[in-house]
Amino acid sequence: MAWAMVVALGGFLFGFDTAVISGAEKSIQQFWHLSVFEHGLTISIALIGTVIGSLLSSRPSDYFGRKNTLYFVAIAYFISSIGTSLADNWYIFLIFRFVGGLGVGTSSVTAPIYISEISPAGRRGTLVGLFQFNIVLGILISYLSNYLITQFGEASWRWMLGVQAFPAALFLVLIYFIPESPRWLILKKGQINQALAILQIINPLNSNEELKAIQNSKLENTEGNADNLFSGQYKKPIILAMLFAFFNQVSGINAIIYYAPRIFEMAGLGAHSSLLSTVGIGLINFIFTLLAINIIDKVGRKLLMMIGSFGLIASLFLVAYTFYAKNFSGYAVPVYMMIFIAFFAFSQGAVIWVFISEIFPNQVRAKGQTLGSSTHWIMAALIAFSFPFFAEKLGGAITFSFFGSMMVLQLIFVWKWMPETKGKSLEQIESNIIMH
Repeated sequence: MAWAMVVALGGFLFGFDTAVISGAEKSIQQFWHLSVFEHGLTISIALIGTVIGSLLSSRPSDYFGRKNTLYFVAIAYFISSIGTSLADNWYIFLIFRFVGGLGVGTSSVTAPIYISEISPAGRRGTLVGLFQFNIVLGILISYLSNYLITQFGEASWRWMLGVQAFPAALFLVLIYFIPESPRWLILKKGQINQALAILQIINPLNSNEELKAIQNSKLENTEGNADNLFSGQYKKPIILAMLFAFFNQVSGINAIIYYAPRIFEMAGLGAHSSLLSTVGIGLINFIFTLLAINIIDKVGRKLLMMIGSFGLIASLFLVAYTFYAKNFSGYAVPVYMMIFIAFFAFSQGAVIWVFISEIFPNQVRAKGQTLGSSTHWIMAALIAFSFPFFAEKLGGAITFSFFGSMMVLQLIFVWKWMPETKGKSLEQIESNIIMH
């Protein structure tokens, strides 16, 4: 559906903005002669913005609407790109990277909500998965862009950050052509006729039944503290979302995305080979995300997570053993990293935004998505900020053994507690999770 593809472009900018710093971080450190602390802050400042953006975004998403909030996302990406590329001192650079982080955080809440609310039940996994697909496409394009632009000379890092302005401007224009979420129009504005017209395009055969189901879910949630996420009745989806987001990051994924060239250099590769191997990681991420979103509505979310957990455990402990044995001949670490990325993309990467956007009732979906997303980004900031310290002090063996151990716990969580949501309407999922 064209609407989902437009909003998924926010995912492309999300991925590009997140990963582009990996090619520029060393040049920025040298350009402003940054200390270890200042360098860590430079890398993590966007993540701090992302945490704040994800924490605050449920309010504008509920009050102004999903569509209007996406306008803010596009403007934040555009301003951040121009500002960081032209910054003439480190403090200005930090401010604009922070603004980009606000865009990423808001996008990670609003875009999956919007796509889940305008998608037919049988295609929701694939369409919300487009958001993740575009994230990894953005990461891949940023790696390729960095590899090509690095030959521009001393100012290449400015070009790396500046090219994002073009897709950000395109995203800003395209948002104009998408409608508002019909569920938001019904639940927050009471605009039934306008919502029905949109539902007739989404689901022409059963639009009236879907309208009644949405209205009924609103009636069922009018008593007590239905708008209060922490009233007690939503305990199960809260626990599911927070644990899912926690495990996503303690896999080590963001440490690898941010610091892949540095990890490869730790394993004995030269700087040029490290940057090229990073492009390989982006390509593997792209291919396996594409595979996952094409089958997620057929095989379900839970089976993808089970398969992925086994692969993540094996690949992370292989990386840890390679560092332990100091057997850096050949390309062992890059190969194991690419296996890790393949299984991550096939499971956690493809499932997280789909699953969190599905499990909360209509009345508190924005708040629930905010909780899951902010948990994800708080953990991402902690991992990205602390990884260089722990990798240096503890070494690769202990660091990657920790990530592997966390994936063992994830496997238990998926096996014992994760419900399956494929093929069910949002209202059916609400009934199954809240009532049982």
